[in-house]
Parts: sequence; C-alpha cells; structure tokens
Amino acid sequence: MKLLRRKEGPSLDSRLAALLEAAELAEGRLPEEAVSGARAVAERAGVRRTLSIDHTVAALAGATGSGKSSLYNALAGTDLAAVGVVRPTTSAAQAALWDGEGSGPLLDWLDIPQRHPAASASGLSGLVLLDLPDHDSIQVSHRLEVDRLVELVDLLVWVVDPQKYADAALHDRYLRPLAAHRGVMLVVLNQVDRLPDSAVDRCLRDLRRLLDEDGLAGVPVLAVSARTGAGLAELRALLNDRVAERKSWSTRLAADITTAAARLGAPEETPAGQAMDRALTAALCEAAGVPLVVEAVAKGHRHRAVVATGWPVTRWIRKLRPDPLRRLRIGPMAPTGGPMGGPAGELPPGRAPAAPSGQAAGSSGQSASGQVIGAEVVGRTSVPAASAVQRARVETAIRDVGEAAASDLPGPWAAAVRQAARSRSRELADAVDRVVATTSARATRRPRWWRAVNVLQWLVFAAMLAGALWLGGLFGMDYLRLPQPPLPTVGVVPWPTVLLVGGVLAGVLIALLSRLAAWAGGRRRARRTARALRTAVGQVGDDLVLAPVRAELDRYARFTEALTRARA
Repeated sequence: MKLLRRKEGPSLDSRLAALLEAAELAEGRLPEEAVSGARAVAERAGVRRTLSIDHTVAALAGATGSGKSSLYNALAGTDLAAVGVVRPTTSAAQAALWDGEGSGPLLDWLDIPQRHPAASASGLSGLVLLDLPDHDSIQVSHRLEVDRLVELVDLLVWVVDPQKYADAALHDRYLRPLAAHRGVMLVVLNQVDRLPDSAVDRCLRDLRRLLDEDGLAGVPVLAVSARTGAGLAELRALLNDRVAERKSWSTRLAADITTAAARLGAPEETPAGQAMDRALTAALCEAAGVPLVVEAVAKGHRHRAVVATGWPVTRWIRKLRPDPLRRLRIGPMAPTGGPMGGPAGELPPGRAPAAPSGQAAGSSGQSASGQVIGAEVVGRTSVPAASAVQRARVETAIRDVGEAAASDLPGPWAAAVRQAARSRSRELADAVDRVVATTSARATRRPRWWRAVNVLQWLVFAAMLAGALWLGGLFGMDYLRLPQPPLPTVGVVPWPTVLLVGGVLAGVLIALLSRLAAWAGGRRRARRTARALRTAVGQVGDDLVLAPVRAELDRYARFTEALTRARA
C-alpha cells in the first residue's frame, strides 16, 4: 500500500519574502496605502515569529452590550473584568493567562499591561485570552484599540447578541474585510438564555446566512450563555483544540499575507510585447533628416570622387562647390549642429545655434559645436530641424509604443508603462543626431581606387604637359630660325603631339569613366548608409524608448510572480 504524501504549499518565510518583493516592485506604481500595508504585514509577521509560539492569543471582540466581559469572566473562572449597565464598561484590553510563563514579551508587543492568571483549569494551557473594548464604543480611543489588536491577535472570537448580530457596522467594517481570516475566527451568539429554543435556532440560521454572505463559510458559530453556562463547554473545547494545535499564529500570519497581497492586486498574466519598433524607427529617421543625409551621402561621394579623380585641369572648379555632407556638418573635421531640435533633446520648431567649438553648452542644454573625428562625435549636425508634422509623428510613435505595451495591464501599471515609454524622450534628439553624424561620417571614407586613378591622372597630365612644353620648344626654335632637332614620330604623328592630344583625351576619358564609377558607388554607399542609419536610429529608439518599456514589463512580470507566490 502506497502512502500518499500531502503536497505542501510555499513556506511562511517564502511567502513573506515574496510579499516584500512584490511591495518593493509596486513602489510608485500602486497606491501607497497598499504598499505600506504589505510592508507592515511583513514587519508584523517577522516580529510575531520571534515571540512565543507556545501561546495562542485569542481576543473576545464585540459590540456594546454583547456580554464580552461576562463571557471573559466565565471562561477565566473568576471576575477579572467589570460588568455593569453603564456603557462602555471595558476601556482597555486585559489578558487572562493559562500557563502564561514565557508570554511576557508577546504581551509587551501587544501592549497589554493588565495581565491575570486564569482560575479555571480547563485544559487551556497556553491560551492568552483578551477582553477588548467595544468596537462601536462612543470613545474613539476604544475603537482604535480594537482596530489595533484585531490586526495582531492569533484568534478572533466575535461575541454577538440576539439583538445586534446583524449590525452592519460589525459585518461591513470587520467580518467581511476579514474573510481571508476565517481559519482563525469564531463567532459566539451570547445571551441565548433570553430566547426560547426555537428562536435560538432561527437566530443561528440567520447568523450563519449572514456569515456565508460575508465570505465566512465554515466559521464555527456557537450558541452560548455566559450567565447560565450554556454552551461554555463546547466553546472551551473548541478553544482548547485551537490552542493545542499551536498553529493559529501561523494561520493568522498566512491570512494577513493573503489579504495584503490581494490589496496589491490580483496576479495577471504578463501581456505579450507588441513590436512597434518599425514605426518608431521610421518616425525618428524622418525627423532626424535621414533621407536628406542619405541623398547628401550619394552627392557627396560623387563630389569628392570628381575632386579626387577628375581631370586636373578642371577639377579645381569642383572644389569651389561645397561638399553636401560638409554643408550638413557631417564628415571628418566637420563642425556640427542638429536635426531634431532644441535644448535638452526636445523637438522645438527651430534649432538653436551651436556654441563655438570647444565651448561648453549653455544652460539651455544645447550641445557644443564640434567635429566628427573618427567615430567620435562632438556637438550637433546642421541637418534642418524637424518639422511640426515630423515631431508629431515621433510623439505619436512613442505614444503608440506605450499604448501597445500597456494595453492588457491593470491601470496603475499601464500608466507606469506609458510613462516609461516617454521617460527618456528628451534624450532622443541628441542621441539620434550623434548616431546620424557618426554613421554618416563613415560614408566619407575614400575608396582606394580614387588614389590609383588620381596618380594615373597626374601621370597623364604630366605627359600632356611634357607634350605641350615640347611643342612649345619646337615653336620657339622655329620662331628663332634655329635648326630643328630630329623629331620622333608615332607613324606620321610627332611624339609631342601624341603626348599633348593623348594626354588631354586620356585625362577626359578617365575623368568620365571615374564619374560613372562614382555615380554607381554613390548609390551603393547611399544604400549602405541608409541601412546603417536605420539600424543605428532603431538602436537609439530601442535604448531610449523600448528598453524602458521592456524594463517596466519585466518589473510587472516579477511583481505578478511574487504576488502569486505570496498568495499561494
């Protein structure tokens, strides 16, 4: 025969740790009352576990005139509490102790100065019975004392009478909110000696119905008369069972953890992330002037190719035109300004001018003017500022990211995710500008073939110049009527003419071929730059928008996991 081992849930320690973790993760996301309440429960549980677990603290709580003090005296076997017609009678909680040795620190923590040994030897060893003030007392201090001790005691014994057992104040303020504590709760219908037997049964059935509606199904309900002693034996037996188990304190703490976790919220499945990076990247690229930069890369490549490989006789004309990339302050040793706008990374209609090179930015937050040196960017580019429409597209894309990620989250966490999406939006302009400048600067690297063609052009130019000088010398000698030296020829064409005409034709042809190659190379470089810029700008969007959103979603996932462990 196989023995079935009962599967135990998480330990109290692990649930407390999970509750604290959930409270820390919920800081700033959920109402402070719920977070501080969870921490208070964890602190209270930590203290209670260090005190005597051999004693069970049970409290008699009830309304004015319910007979708590009479029942307290009857259970203790002596008149410890004053009983009278003047209300309220009990002004401060007092304790009756059955074998109370070692309970001092526990009662000190409960702040119960009045302590009495019980005269009744009814097998309740380890019971600490408290008589509480009336929960509906006209004295505010009495109600506050009841509220304080109701949160601390191990076992709650609610004493009601036939006239006020349905009191809304009792059910709404105490019983219903304590539904999770039904495992450490008893309800005693006192003063049944005033009713006929049939009325007692009706009262018990009606009280049972009310408790079930409060979520307290299964809570024991006893009919007792402190005056005649009816039902006291059953009450003592039930108390003795609870005390003998030595588990009421841990059951109470477990219920406290469950309640505190419920106030933090119900654990829900973490929503699946939705990819919004493409729309965000597209909006950032447009606002950062990436299409303009890509076009400038192609034109700049052709411009520099003509300067580097063009015919030396005419290439200087090209140098008079500005380099498209340098006009945007992109490229080696190019001072910079900025595309997306104004101070502190905002997206204003205009762009503030950059400060002089090497000078720190002013209080407005505008970056200092600077240069692109290698892969390092100092300052901002001069890409035109984003238009109002482009800025609106960026803001809309950021909002869409937050809305998509927060769509299935509870209200406070959804607001935190939306805020996370916007939390670093002010840094976007500067960050995007830096990656645009850095990535575009790589497009200014000179291909190796430019140098070879440049050398070839100068060789051809030297040949053309040699031919021109040679022919000039011959014309001079002819003008001075000097004898002509022997003139080598290529076929019938003299070599000086071959060098001059051939140099001109070769130089122009090489320049035309180089320009065709530069046009094709510019298109390739523009495509590569566009891909690199989209990747780099997308990484900025990921770092400054998507990463905070993912971090908040991860925080929520850890919160729900901790909450699930705490509620287990």
